[in-house]
Amino acid sequence: MKAIIPVAGAGAKLRPHTYTQPKALIPIAGKTILSFIVDQLHEAGVHEFIFVIGYLGEKIQEYVLQTYPHLTCHFVQQNERHGTGHAVELTKSFIGHDEVLVTLGDTICEYNIKEVINSPGNLLGVKKVDDPRNFGVAEIDGEGMIEHVIEKPAIPKSNMALVGIYKIKDTGILFGCLEQLFSQNITSFGEYNLTDALDCMIRRGVKFKSFKVKNWFDCGKKETLLETNTILLKKFGGTVDTNLQRENSIIIPPVAIGPGCRLRNSIVGPHVSIGANTTLEYSVIRDSIVGAYTNLFEVVLDNSLIGSDASVKGLSRTLNIGDNTEIDFG
Repeated sequence: MKAIIPVAGAGAKLRPHTYTQPKALIPIAGKTILSFIVDQLHEAGVHEFIFVIGYLGEKIQEYVLQTYPHLTCHFVQQNERHGTGHAVELTKSFIGHDEVLVTLGDTICEYNIKEVINSPGNLLGVKKVDDPRNFGVAEIDGEGMIEHVIEKPAIPKSNMALVGIYKIKDTGILFGCLEQLFSQNITSFGEYNLTDALDCMIRRGVKFKSFKVKNWFDCGKKETLLETNTILLKKFGGTVDTNLQRENSIIIPPVAIGPGCRLRNSIVGPHVSIGANTTLEYSVIRDSIVGAYTNLFEVVLDNSLIGSDASVKGLSRTLNIGDNTEIDFG
């Protein structure tokens, strides 16, 4: 079993952070988004990964090679982003006819990964949503078999959204359907979507069974990213580096504080993730994410997202600040 993880997106909804940092490397609950995904799959028995990289791809590659030297990792460059179908097609030379698990690089899900991997057939992860018009949608029969999938339907016939996890056994037919999309220029919303290739496979007689994920965390924008950080900290409890320098400061768990950090006359928590080598002085912060090598002085933050190498001084309430930023509210 091989895993394909497309991480070439520019992360426009998370700007300004994604101007300098790939979306997949934004920290949550003591890890990066990407590490949550890779760790899940590796623990379930996946040892070979193909990352489709593009925007700031060198940072993804450097991170993966440093963090996972024990894994077999390949990197495919998607210079022009033409959709998830295009991203998967670029991996063809690494896949051949092997089974694959495709999981999108900005989505964390809770599900029985080993059961999915060991299933003999094709599986698509789904979850019921209130408004499915912004997702790929699966129409499912009474036995859980998928009859039709469509990308962002204007009038959905189902409220079961595709969560971005696709276990494909019939990869030869998958790549054949992707080739058909390209040769006939079949697009959805201006892109070659994997959803259209999957529907092509269904029309060719390939059977897909649905499986429901327990939880689905979309990390594609600030609000859902902070919500995901809170949920995962509550679930796993967070971690505080044992060498944390703390002077006259209070920590209200759950929080995740990386190595090399310093707290002075500050209150941190609950639901805060702080990257490595960050300093807080005379500050109060809760329900927020702060990147690495950042300095906060005399600030009060709530529901904020602060990038790496940033400096914030003064009193504030809610911020969304990218990397390499300096702000003085004095």
